[in-house]
Amino acid sequence: MAIYSITDLEKLSGIKAHTIRIWEQRYKIIVPHRTKTNIRYYEDDDLKLLLNIALLNKKGTKISKIANMSQEEIAVKVAAISEINIGDGAQLDALTISMIEMDEYKFDRIISTNIRQLGFERTMLEVIYPFLDKLNLLWLTGSMSPVQENFISSLIRQKIIVAINEEPILRGEEVNKFMIYLPEGEKQELSLLFMHYLLKSKGNQVVYLGQEITPEDVSDAYKIHQPGFIFTMITETFAKEPVQDYIDKLSESFPNCNILLSGYQVAVQEIEERPNVYILKSLLQTMEFLDKV
Repeated sequence: MAIYSITDLEKLSGIKAHTIRIWEQRYKIIVPHRTKTNIRYYEDDDLKLLLNIALLNKKGTKISKIANMSQEEIAVKVAAISEINIGDGAQLDALTISMIEMDEYKFDRIISTNIRQLGFERTMLEVIYPFLDKLNLLWLTGSMSPVQENFISSLIRQKIIVAINEEPILRGEEVNKFMIYLPEGEKQELSLLFMHYLLKSKGNQVVYLGQEITPEDVSDAYKIHQPGFIFTMITETFAKEPVQDYIDKLSESFPNCNILLSGYQVAVQEIEERPNVYILKSLLQTMEFLDKV
């Protein structure tokens, strides 16, 4: 069971700590626990209740009315919200609740509604990526267990794979061929899968090698496929050593191929230019590059 401070609740719910205190004092909606030294703290049930309250409040229900509801009535009211208003911050609250409660139905209803209204690409950019940013905060504050992270990551992964499979497989000399992978130690599978989707949706052929790929693996696959482009992400590895050596080896090993590199380490480290290497410092920059290919 996780323990939260009022600052944690503010970060996770989007409700200011001052407002939470007013709700506590005026409406007795949440009653904080106290340590032996009288320091207030909150538990999982308090966070879930506050997220539900925040969701209803953002959807237009006055806090005075919510205060008169039981927790069961609040839960029923939240469950009854079937139509998701695009751009409404309440979506992040609802997705967070679905992660905490490990509720696949609730998660699927929100994401499927967005996909129908926005399309898959915009849903990823406008809903799932902001949600993943919030999950990073949950992880850093110790507010999310590994099993909850695995649960929600698996659901997102399934959605991306379905979207990839719905795109046609194109072949032919006139079609650009991309080979994409993650080096050893990199864990951004969801981002790599989304790149797979983006490339296919833009009419490219994709050779997806997956994770934990060694330089020898890349070389073996290159000999078979001869792609015009190689894409990879470097975020967690090379944090304590220069990434330049790895980049130089890629450039020298595949001189006739365009090497596309993204990820935190290639964005923050000083990298010497190589004629066949392109540094893409953000998702937006990556998408703009793909539009020009």
